[in-house]
Amino acid sequence: MDIDKQTYLHGRKEGFLWKRGKEDSKFQSRLFILDEEENVLKYFVKPEAKEPKASLRLSEINATFCPEKIGNPNGLQISYVKDGTTRNLYVYSDDGQDIVDWYNAIRSASYNRLKIAYPGANDADLVELLTREYVKEGYLYKSGPKGKEAYRQRWFTLDDRRLMYYTDPLDAHPKGEVFLGYKNDGYTVREGLPAGIPKMNGGCSFTLVTPNREYYLSATSEEDQQSWMEVLKKTTDRVLYPQEQSAAAKLVHKRPSKPLSSIKEKITS
Repeated sequence: MDIDKQTYLHGRKEGFLWKRGKEDSKFQSRLFILDEEENVLKYFVKPEAKEPKASLRLSEINATFCPEKIGNPNGLQISYVKDGTTRNLYVYSDDGQDIVDWYNAIRSASYNRLKIAYPGANDADLVELLTREYVKEGYLYKSGPKGKEAYRQRWFTLDDRRLMYYTDPLDAHPKGEVFLGYKNDGYTVREGLPAGIPKMNGGCSFTLVTPNREYYLSATSEEDQQSWMEVLKKTTDRVLYPQEQSAAAKLVHKRPSKPLSSIKEKITS
């Protein structure tokens, strides 16, 4: 069987995908192996390597197509949380059907494990837990915590209750993450800025309020401003569940500019 064209059989799939490097923008061919029994998706820098570069728990990853973001029609974004912060892998295949097979394999493996964990659950409910599209993504301008800093363009991604912002849409890690809790606990979004906070020239500003900090944001159009405010408000209007509170407690809100792990990792990641 051609390893490059293998489909998902008997709880396992393996093949080569082009993966974007963590420290640079180059895509390199990497061997990926999905093993449902081990609950793992892992990849190897070299096919003959004995140990994978990384092993991800299938039950903790999300996969979504991202052709526009990668600039390839067969692009896939794989995300997971490591050490309290989101990590993104960007991959693509030379074959459109192959990347669809990988996406379906991740969903199938997750579905099979959920069926074992929740034998009486309705299929429709389980499907909702497999993979998810991001609520909204796009550029916004953001000031600093004092509101006196210059506005800088950032790529924002709303993933359920996690609002992440990046310097570049293809960054492996967000510069910061904000957990959006329930409105009765001090989370809200307001049009405009507090008194004394400078407005960006030509911008349509709004403020995201959390118990620990206010985020001063600006869109380039009123339509985009209202769209972001609407999805953020819908999120904070939702009652917070216990498992979501647990996830919030583990979240690292601000990623260090030079984490120790980045010094140890090689560009060949």
